[in-house]
Amino acid sequence: MKRSFALAAALIAAFVFTMPTAEAGGRGHRGYVAKEVKAAALITGVAATATWFSLNAWNWRWDNPHGLTSLAAYGATTMGCMAVAPMVGTVLAKRSMTMREGHILAGSCVLPIIGGYLVNAAYDNNPQWEGSAAPVKKVKKAKKK
Repeated sequence: MKRSFALAAALIAAFVFTMPTAEAGGRGHRGYVAKEVKAAALITGVAATATWFSLNAWNWRWDNPHGLTSLAAYGATTMGCMAVAPMVGTVLAKRSMTMREGHILAGSCVLPIIGGYLVNAAYDNNPQWEGSAAPVKKVKKAKKK
C-alpha cells in the first residue's frame, strides 16, 4: 500500500510541475522557453535516469556490483546529461540556444523535473542575467546557379 501511494504521489507531483501557469504575456513575453528545449530536457533527463538505473543493474535500492557509489553514479550521469542536453536542444530547435535555455537544461539535469523551472524563475527575477533578448537568426545561403 505504501509503495502504490508513493508512486501515485510521485506521478501527481510530476504532472503538477509540468502544467503551464497562467500568464498575461503571450509567446513573446520574457521567460518563454521553446517547446524544443523542453523536449530536449525531457529526452536527456530520461536517458540520464535510465543510465543511472543501468549502472545499478536496474534496481531501486543501490547495490552496485561495479564498486561505484550512488553519488558517483549520480555525478557521472548528471555531467553526461549536462554535456548532451545543449546539443540535443540545438538540434531540435534548429538554432543557437540562449544562455537562459542552456542553464534551464543544466538545471533539469541536476534536479529532474523542477530544476529547469527553478532556473527559469531565477532568470525571471534577475533580468540582468540575460545577454541578448532574441536568439541569433539563421542566415539563408544563396543558391548556386
